[in-house]
Amino acid sequence: MAYARPVSTPASWDALAARYDEADDHGLGDPAVRAAWRELLTGLLPPAPARVADLGCGTGTLTLLLAEAGHRVDGVDFSPAMVRRARAKLAGRTGVTVERGDAADPPLVPSYDVVLCRHVLWALPDPAAALRRWVGLLAPTGRLVLVEGDWHTGAGLRASETVALVERAGCTAELHPLSERAELWGGPVPDERYAVVGRPAQLPKSR
Repeated sequence: MAYARPVSTPASWDALAARYDEADDHGLGDPAVRAAWRELLTGLLPPAPARVADLGCGTGTLTLLLAEAGHRVDGVDFSPAMVRRARAKLAGRTGVTVERGDAADPPLVPSYDVVLCRHVLWALPDPAAALRRWVGLLAPTGRLVLVEGDWHTGAGLRASETVALVERAGCTAELHPLSERAELWGGPVPDERYAVVGRPAQLPKSR
């Protein structure tokens, strides 16, 4: 795979937690950016209430957005500082949890309608193995929703790579280009950004 794997540890993400929400597409503090993400996820997810696993949930921004839309959401992140901030953000809400755990092998019990992961797959040491585990979390009619990018910094995954990984995990793959959706990022971006929706391929019925 032609992408750079970062040195990713709980401590490295703890160090980013205090300022993580400052980016427009992380904190969704701008109402226009928040509305754009709400519209995007509404189009990619099944109607509420769906059971959603938000893997690598960070400070819980998308977790909260989905809970506000009426979904039942379980967030997972391996950074204690991120988990604390997510829990504070979600305090008082029902139907939502945030647990500390590895997104690559989440401590969750099937069956989920959606496994959502944003900007995490590319950073995992074995993305193919992680995808196989995520598919195992899905209900028979469930779907993967992966938001990724091939960033100008040289990190990330090309859309074709993510599609291939999803297909190797036994799913169909539907690509949604997002680079031109400046409203999602707080302005124009110089790199490839996209979402891939994966659905487990249906086995042919035996005669």
